[in-house]
Formats: sequence, C-alpha cells, structure tokens
Amino acid sequence: MPALHIADVLKRPMITEKNTTLTPLGQYTFEVAMEANKIQIKEAVETTFDVTVIAVNTMIMKPKKRRVFRGRNTTRFGTERAFKKAIVTLAPGDTINIFGDL
Repeated sequence: MPALHIADVLKRPMITEKNTTLTPLGQYTFEVAMEANKIQIKEAVETTFDVTVIAVNTMIMKPKKRRVFRGRNTTRFGTERAFKKAIVTLAPGDTINIFGDL
C-alpha cells in the first residue's frame, strides 16, 4: 500500500453545531482519508496549520440509509458513504482559523 501524501490525509473540516462547541476546548474535527492513521493525521494538521497537536481521536462513521425519491410514487432507499473522522486536540494557546478572515 503506498504511503499517503500530507495533502491527501485531510479532506475537509467538519463544521456542525456539536463540532463548533468543541473549538473553545481546542478540539477540531476533520474528515480524513480512510487509510490515514493517527500519526499521519497529526503530521498533516501540524504542517498545514502550524500548530502543536496533543491528541488525535479517530472513528469510522458507518453509512446511513436515506430515502431517494425518483419520480412519482417511487421511493427507494440509498446509502450514504462511510467516512473516517478525526477529532484533533491542540496545545493550549493554539487555534485554527477554519472560517478564514470574516
């Protein structure tokens, strides 16, 4: 299996209500590549955002069933894709500006 490049580890930040309540605690949530491990995630966050990472917690989110409407009176069920997310805890005083300059 080829090694992941740092740019391929982090896919996107996850911005939800629950995740934004974690930011004052110095925790940020990212969707990451399924093949990435905690060491690769830590290196990617530290080099991308120039911060110090204390801990990385990962979890694989299982796919959920969703209803898909196709035309009149036809309802089918589809599934979302599974993904891996990582909650990264930063050192005190370090922050990541996810929203940019608003």
